[in-house]
Order: sequence, then structure tokens, then C-alpha cells
Amino acid sequence: MELREIASALLPGVRLDSAFVAADGNVHDVLLIPGIAAVRVSKRPLAASLMPRRVEVLRHLASSGLPFQVPEPLTPVTLFEGRAAVAVSWVDGVALPEGQGSPTQIAEVLDAVRSVPLTPPLLAALDGRSEGPAWHTVIESSVLPLLPPRWQPEVRRRLDAALALPPVPDALVHGDLGGSNVHYSSDGKLLGILDWDMAMPGDAAIDAALMAWHGWPTVRQAVSPATYHRARTWDCLLGVGHLVATMNGREMTSPAGFVQAVVPWLEQNA
Repeated sequence: MELREIASALLPGVRLDSAFVAADGNVHDVLLIPGIAAVRVSKRPLAASLMPRRVEVLRHLASSGLPFQVPEPLTPVTLFEGRAAVAVSWVDGVALPEGQGSPTQIAEVLDAVRSVPLTPPLLAALDGRSEGPAWHTVIESSVLPLLPPRWQPEVRRRLDAALALPPVPDALVHGDLGGSNVHYSSDGKLLGILDWDMAMPGDAAIDAALMAWHGWPTVRQAVSPATYHRARTWDCLLGVGHLVATMNGREMTSPAGFVQAVVPWLEQNA
């Protein structure tokens, strides 16, 4: 079925005249209906199987008293020819362009996400760590052996540095902050945060590293020296945007594809 057919089935009576397809994503096709909803449709079986759990996370977040909007499920997760689909509420605002944003804005986002209590129901929906290998095991067994030989000792050293970080209590980690996922009003007020698919319990400094979309100097002014050090250590390993994909408690489905994405980042940031 086409996206518009699925949207019409999920939201009968809703006009789609202004609807448009969002920029291509790796996991979902998304039809945006401005002011009304976003319809997310899985591309692959794994995403379809994970959608009910991810929708449950949104339900818990929406009821947790956040000082910003999150997309709230408007419909049950529904299967269409093997593809899972759900409509979620519209979140107003626009993202800041890369390299823009103040330390105050970044601190506001990080503090708000970190303040969400990890209640047992939210943890049950978020935490997949016990279901599979630890993140460092994924890197050691699936990533390191496939890296070009000249990068293997250096990435091993960076992995050891990350493992040596002092433990910190788990906090809610969004896992994909920055870019188009943080929405502001025209006067710079935080309105909402989208796309919680990578959310997990973990080190809040991971989100700080992801906010380097706005520039590392700005992040440095927004967080404590200890958090900044942790953020740089996490990012240095493989690029934090790649690293979070190892932290979901699942075996890596395509280690070769992951390495293919990581090596250019290593070369660019050497």
C-alpha cells in the first residue's frame, strides 16, 4: 500500500491535501500532515517488530510532565501488508541550522531530557540491554575485526578510554538529539523533541555529544567539565551517532555496513 492509503486508513476523514513525505529515513517512511499528525510506516521487519515498544515509550514520555512536546500516539500500531504503521501527533516549531544555537538552549534540552524519571514502566519499554550483548562486546567482536588494520589499535585504545570512564547513574538518553529532531519557536523557545526511536537508559553525556551538531565550543559552555570530557570520549570512539547503534542490546545485523559508515568518519576526524 502507498503511504497516503495507509494514512487514510489510520486517520479516516483527515484531509491529506497538504501532506508530504519527509526526507528519506533508514528505518521508516514518514508522511507529514502539517498541524495534524505524522504517519510513520516501517520499511523492514525489524522496525515493524520494534514499533509497539517504541510507541509505548512515547506514551510514557507524554505522561511524564516534560516541559516540551513529544509526538503522542494517535492510533494503535497497525499492520499493512507486513508493514507496521502508527499516526503520532504533530509537533510545531523548526530545527536550528547546523552550527547555530546558544549554550543556554543546549543546556535546556539536556536538562529537560535528563530530568525524566526512569520509572519501572518506562524502563521496561526502554531498556533492551539484558536482551543481548553489551555495547563494548559488539564493538570488540563485530566491529574491530572488520576495521582496516591501521585503525584497529587506535579504536582499541579509544574503546579502552571509554570503558575507563567512571560509572554514572543511568539517565534517560534520547540518542538522536540535534539535526531536525529538536524544534524551537521563532523566538528560540524549545517546543518539542521528535524521534525517540534510539532512546535508552545510559550516560547523559551521550546526548551532550550528540548536541555537538551546534558546535563543540557551544556544548563546552553548556555542560560541566566532567560531562564535556565524557561527551568527547564517547564521540571520539566511533562518532557518537554511530556508537548509539551498538547500545540497544541487539546483535549487529550488518557489521560490514556499519564499518563502511564508520571508516569515513574516522578518516575525517583523524
